[in-house]
Amino acid sequence: MNDQSILERVHEVLAEEHALRSAPQGGTVHRLRALELELDQCWDLLRRRRALREFGADPSAAQVRPASQVKDYVQ
Repeated sequence: MNDQSILERVHEVLAEEHALRSAPQGGTVHRLRALELELDQCWDLLRRRRALREFGADPSAAQVRPASQVKDYVQ
């Protein structure tokens, strides 16, 4: 997975989240929470890839962290 594919996934998740929030029912709480966690994981992975690259390390060494580890990150 490269930075561009991570950003594309972020845009897909944001679009789904926006669609759910604009739906008459407001979307399901469980699906919205799952999307929020996936966004946290994507942003965390992207930040760690960029940090590795900045310090001369291989960005592909960064792996997706479990949702329990990145949940409730302050953006």
